[in-house]
Amino acid sequence: MSVPAIDIDGLTKFYGDVRGVEELSISVSEGELFGFLGPNGAGKSTTIRLLLGLLKPTDGTASILGFPVDDRAAFLDVLSRVGHIPGDPRFYDDVTGRKTLDYFAGLSGDARRDELLDRFPVPLDRPVRAYSRGNRQKLAIVQAFMHDPRVVVMDEPTSGLDPLVQQEFYEFLREERARGGTVFLSTHILGEVREVCDRVAIIRNGRLVAVEDIDDLLARSGKVVTVQSPDSIDLADFDFPETIDARIEPDGSLRLVTSGNYDALVDALDGYRIDDLEVRETAIEDVFMHFYDEGDGGEDGVDVGDSAATDDGGDAEDPSPADAEESANA
Repeated sequence: MSVPAIDIDGLTKFYGDVRGVEELSISVSEGELFGFLGPNGAGKSTTIRLLLGLLKPTDGTASILGFPVDDRAAFLDVLSRVGHIPGDPRFYDDVTGRKTLDYFAGLSGDARRDELLDRFPVPLDRPVRAYSRGNRQKLAIVQAFMHDPRVVVMDEPTSGLDPLVQQEFYEFLREERARGGTVFLSTHILGEVREVCDRVAIIRNGRLVAVEDIDDLLARSGKVVTVQSPDSIDLADFDFPETIDARIEPDGSLRLVTSGNYDALVDALDGYRIDDLEVRETAIEDVFMHFYDEGDGGEDGVDVGDSAATDDGGDAEDPSPADAEESANA
């Protein structure tokens, strides 16, 4: 029986009496694109830092390629076969992109550097402080994959990338899967998971809610329909078996989440005058409604890095090298 690329068993981290993650168990096979979903503050970045040995768990174990993270000597060796893209990549601002990659090459190698720079070009001879957010993200992608790792752990990897580069990155990930590479992708963007992932784990308040095949998750997700009408809308008209959620918003508009039966929806709308109609993919919060009640307020998990997330969806800054060393002793 093959060893999982990533194996997390009962992983727990408390900051004092505040839960970061608790009793988290996930197994990721080699050659799998695995999504790790949750809202900001759910425990995603804490899990990644535990998985990479940057934090010590309160309880439980985790391993990559069969090497446990708490076996420091063995795990340092396996890290040469692991790539990492943090939620907000940080590099030395006064160093050029070329010298930055030279530094990482000295640590783990750079057999694929030229190939990756062709796909994700950056201004190599410019200091990193002059880089746009998108160029910083592309530099992070190159450094994470250029040593041809077997496993790559990524936290919000497309934050700051323009749509065309995002699509190129998704295609690259599918090619990595075909080559047998394993990707652990943390995100709160359902569309990103929809594009590339085979399976997905959902985390809420530091606890695992579900592990789903992506096809099953998408079947649950549905569409969000927003309708503005000068007429008074009766929710009973939209009470179909496929209706996941229906409500009248404060401005009088209808917000409907449905997983199908669009013929019945069109028939129901035919009874109203329509000022505006919007149909969009569900946000991750809509998908969560399938897995737990919104009224279940339990204790909030704390995610060092997630809780101060930026408006564009990226998690807060990952630690500097010095911070990471200090965190490893936490």
